[in-house]
Amino acid sequence: MDAEEVEFVAEKCVITILPNFSENRVYMIGGDYGPFNPSLPVDVPLWLAVHLKKRQKCRVRPPDWLAIEPLTEKKREEGASELFTPMPSDHYMEVAMALLNNASDDVQDADQVRTLIKDIWDIRVAKLRKSIDQMIRSQAISAELTNLTLMEINTIRPFLTKALDHLHMLRVNAEEHASEQT
Repeated sequence: MDAEEVEFVAEKCVITILPNFSENRVYMIGGDYGPFNPSLPVDVPLWLAVHLKKRQKCRVRPPDWLAIEPLTEKKREEGASELFTPMPSDHYMEVAMALLNNASDDVQDADQVRTLIKDIWDIRVAKLRKSIDQMIRSQAISAELTNLTLMEINTIRPFLTKALDHLHMLRVNAEEHASEQT
């Protein structure tokens, strides 16, 4: 699975919008949405919220966690913990980037929010690299990492699979060499 596929999966997350148009219930393959009445909140998938926002048909109501105070607390909590802490959304990075790139005018203090999201991402990726480094140094063949998001797993997957393949090849070669010596 690549980053685009992870983003595609994340686009199913539900977001609240405030439409500026009237429309009865809309029936789609992925579900039924609406009715849409001006200034009345409606829950829709992220992809539909972004589409309507691009067409200037709605305002987006960002999730509660996409604000300075909760993100500052999450950054502090993540930095203080040795383990990965649960994130407010399984797709926090994808949702945040979609909203910040397409509806930044609806996100209060968007630049600060963007910085906090990036800081949290950097902290978590650094922890992930450290965990993998410890796993490889200890020559473990498996590890349990909890509270990772799909995008975080996807980011490290290519490196991890290659590293484990190389370790396996080294072990096989070392065993063959040891058996030849005896």
